Amino acid sequence: VQLVESGGGLVQAGGSLRLSCSASGLTFDDYAIGWFRQAPGKEREGLSCVDNSEDTIYYADSVKARFTISSDNAKNTVYLQMNNLKPEDTAVYYCGARNTNYGGTYYWATPDEYDFWGQGTQVTVSS
Repeated sequence: VQLVESGGGLVQAGGSLRLSCSASGLTFDDYAIGWFRQAPGKEREGLSCVDNSEDTIYYADSVKARFTISSDNAKNTVYLQMNNLKPEDTAVYYCGARNTNYGGTYYWATPDEYDFWGQGTQVTVSS
């Protein structure tokens, strides 16, 4: 399984970026794909998740008004559209994949619930 994030960069406050998470080596419909971020000295924070097996989307309250997750199953790619970016959004952004065939309940924003991770993409928002 391989996850590859792209789309990060430097943007001014108020700007937008669209991140991509391209997945290979897995059956896309059997996985939940989550977006997380980690700023220096902070824990990895769950932002949003799309559970392809249940066709369900989750958002953290802190970003749901500004970020939108979407999934292109034909391309095995999940996107995170980020609008009205703020300096505090500066972080490395990661996508993770969780095999939902395990069954049971899980909390989508917990990093330990995910089986695979990408290498991350840096997002820097200048003031």
